[in-house]
Amino acid sequence: MTEAGPAFGLYVHWPYCARICPYCDFNVVRDRGRTDEAAALAGAIVADLKAQAAVIGRRPLASIFLGGGTPSLMDPSHAAAIIEAARDAFDAAPDLEITLEANPTDAEAGRFEALADVGVNRLSLGVQSLDDTALAFLGRNHDAAAARRAAEAARRAFPRLSLDLIYALPGQSLAAWRAALADALALGPEHISAYQLTIEPGTPFDRAVERRRWAPPAEGLAAGLYETTGEVLSAGGFEAYEVSNHARGPSARSRHNLIYWRGGDWLGLGPGAHGRITGAAGDRWSTVSPTRIAHYVARVANGGDGVEARERLTARDTALERLMMGLRTLEGVALADLAALDIDPAATRDLAEADLVTLAGGRLIATPRGRAVLDRIILELAEASRSG
Repeated sequence: MTEAGPAFGLYVHWPYCARICPYCDFNVVRDRGRTDEAAALAGAIVADLKAQAAVIGRRPLASIFLGGGTPSLMDPSHAAAIIEAARDAFDAAPDLEITLEANPTDAEAGRFEALADVGVNRLSLGVQSLDDTALAFLGRNHDAAAARRAAEAARRAFPRLSLDLIYALPGQSLAAWRAALADALALGPEHISAYQLTIEPGTPFDRAVERRRWAPPAEGLAAGLYETTGEVLSAGGFEAYEVSNHARGPSARSRHNLIYWRGGDWLGLGPGAHGRITGAAGDRWSTVSPTRIAHYVARVANGGDGVEARERLTARDTALERLMMGLRTLEGVALADLAALDIDPAATRDLAEADLVTLAGGRLIATPRGRAVLDRIILELAEASRSG
């Protein structure tokens, strides 16, 4: 049994975007002229949900996450159909968390009330920056004024608001980032996700860096920006409950993301969606859907569900996932969940002596210093596994 117990989530991937950002490597497409295709996709997602629910059985449903892509471009009737199907197929929690990702263009902000009416109660708003120069660099199709208007509209429409921000932009100083965080706090969110700009292979940003058109900040400055994030948000009443995620108290945490980080189960629906499902015998499976929209829709029509590949995870696979995901959180990961890795105790001891991890209550927890170099810690522990 996972730490998350009965918590079960539903992830829906809506791949359409008004514009594809130069840093994005997600499975997305331009939405222009795709109205009929989008309607067919919504129908396929509902059919896929019903088909997979018939196999895995009725489970307690803690969260629905409509991600992408830009699901705020979704017709509210499509969102309503998906949410209704999920409630019919599973035992929805009385306080079911239903998150939708949105971009802060005025056109999308005008749809917020309709999306709230069909059940969305938490909005994740892709502000990314409140500086017009930075937004232009990031290829966003909104300016800072539109972001502020969208945040205000979201606060009126939804009981819960999360903001996404990106830092470590070329030329960004600690002072500028500190001011940006203060501006974001002034918008009144209960949750902030602050991500360091990552140069993903094959993206336009990757090609630009390779051609030396610009360069990411030096490692020392990037670390300083990360530390500044924690300092400013902590002073604003937020807790860094995960490396990049900050909440104004436990009730403001993303229940859906906690399912991932705690090793829970979730059903992945939509093109390119991934899932993790524990079977009746305790065996854990990963699922992947076709990435192309047409292939996903056709598979659902012909095969009953949208799963292209299922793989049974070994105990070691599951433990590695728990290490990578659980160590990102403030609560860490239970040592019992890592037993299949058979990590050499000397490796854990060395990391503890370096003040990078602690052992408390049967859990392995990254220290504040360790969270800044988490990739290194995870690699060292994985390499110290004696079971591979």
